[in-house]
Amino acid sequence: MTEAPAHPELSTAQPQDYVQLLKPRVMSLVIFTAVTGLVVAPGDIHPLSAILAILCIAVGAGAAGALNMALEGETDALMRRTRGRPVAAGRVRKGDAMAYGVVLAAFSVMLLGMASNWLAAGLLALTIVYYAVFYTLMLKRRTPQNIVIGGAAGAFPPVIGWAAVTGDAPWQAWLLFLIIFLWTPPHSWALALYSAGDYARAGIPMMPVARGARSTRLQILIYSLLFVPVAVAPAFTSLGGLLYGVVAVTGGLIFLGLAVRVWRSRAGDQPDKAEAVGREAALYDVRAEAKPARNLFAFSILYLMALFAALLVEQLPGLPPSLGL
Repeated sequence: MTEAPAHPELSTAQPQDYVQLLKPRVMSLVIFTAVTGLVVAPGDIHPLSAILAILCIAVGAGAAGALNMALEGETDALMRRTRGRPVAAGRVRKGDAMAYGVVLAAFSVMLLGMASNWLAAGLLALTIVYYAVFYTLMLKRRTPQNIVIGGAAGAFPPVIGWAAVTGDAPWQAWLLFLIIFLWTPPHSWALALYSAGDYARAGIPMMPVARGARSTRLQILIYSLLFVPVAVAPAFTSLGGLLYGVVAVTGGLIFLGLAVRVWRSRAGDQPDKAEAVGREAALYDVRAEAKPARNLFAFSILYLMALFAALLVEQLPGLPPSLGL
């Protein structure tokens, strides 16, 4: 267990600690999917309004990350993957992180409402509250379905981006939401399979801890079978074209193949390594039997990025039209 700093009243925070509070890796995915929603939405938006909208969505995502770290500091300190975070390590006080998150949240929501529209602002506010309160405080420690229900928070950005352009959120925007929503369980549970010891030490009932590795592997396969057809679906609507269809089908087959390998493996049957050096080691340095889970986790990130990148590229002139009606 990580010891509390000797003088918790003294802040040792550096500027980079406040950047880390924003969860920049998560923010980068949020920005990318939000930009996709904004670009594929029909209609025009002034470039300055578009830049402000993406800035607000990014800052809102960072605010949610800061609030999450403020609320989870003690828990993060128990997990090797997260114990280096600013609050967990004692470099930033919990109250400072909380105030930072609240100020950024209020700023991002108000600016988005004034720069774009209040539907987009309301969806951003919902996302922040959903992640910081509903997921972090109410779901994470109470149910192994935490990541399933809580995954909605990470699925809102393309809907917010779409709403910033059009002022509404039609079914096409919610299809983008559904792709991320169904992608989250196999992605997160693959990581949890080889990080179960971390979650157990922190008292978090992630699926491998609460239901066991075998059940988790089966549920990864089930969610993957649900996810891939939904990921392919935009190719048969006005959203996606030939390029998207090729990327979605090819990547989807690989995704399903990796999910089957996880299902047939022994990933998670043995406790994860007692120690690892650095965050990257914690994510990718695993036992041989857990490598199928690690491979699915890594590829899932690549696949989701490729799906949204294909949608963006298809907005360039001169590409084939959609396969849909």
